[in-house]
Amino acid sequence: MKHTRRTWVVTALVCLLVPGACANADDAAERRAVEVLTTHPHDPGAFTQGLEIDGEVLYEGTGMVGQSDVRSVDRSSGAELARVELPPPFFGEGITLAGDTLWQLTWQEGVAFARDPRTLAEKRRVSYQGEGWGLCHQDGRLVMSDGSATLTFRDPVTFAVTGSVALTSHTDTRLNELECAEDGSVYANAWPTEQILRIDPDAGRVLSVIDASGLLPADRRAGTDVLNGIAQIPGTDRFLITGKYWPTAFEVRFVPA
Repeated sequence: MKHTRRTWVVTALVCLLVPGACANADDAAERRAVEVLTTHPHDPGAFTQGLEIDGEVLYEGTGMVGQSDVRSVDRSSGAELARVELPPPFFGEGITLAGDTLWQLTWQEGVAFARDPRTLAEKRRVSYQGEGWGLCHQDGRLVMSDGSATLTFRDPVTFAVTGSVALTSHTDTRLNELECAEDGSVYANAWPTEQILRIDPDAGRVLSVIDASGLLPADRRAGTDVLNGIAQIPGTDRFLITGKYWPTAFEVRFVPA
């Protein structure tokens, strides 16, 4: 490149004379770690794509063609309440509860299923453009990821697009499973890493980067896949997180690193 040294000198002077002018936007995000409070058994046959907690009911959506399903479980007893399988060629993705509808995405089929939260029976289905990855419900809107660094907002009844926001940093992130937290932020698994991002969904700003590495011991990682699945336990600062084919779900807090 021409004038490389001159460019470097000018840049260095700007950085010295104008505080903050050369700060990396990623550096503004708070670094946090995971504090494990307790663990729960998790189905090691579940290719986890979405978790959602409503009171004492835990919903989970799973993926893979011919193995995708959505299920509900009583959190206290662990008893399964309902389960519905997705027939091929559907590959199940994120889920969320919005009023009297449990929404379930599919990966590349461009179909979202609206389900009865109690029976999980299909009420209707709608079409959408692009891929479906993660989904959560917040303040009368759905927040959806598609494997990029952009969040898309949708109407919780019609599923129509109402807006979108791109991350202002971490722009190469592939946002996966989402959780709309009670404080208004959105937590997102960053595929295929062991990081979770906490995002301001209106500004697209990454507020925190959470290091969730090392949760599953090395001797239990055989046959498992990436960290995926995050759900806030209502009314608390605790979250339930797990991964694809993981034998354990972890009840955690996110604490300063």
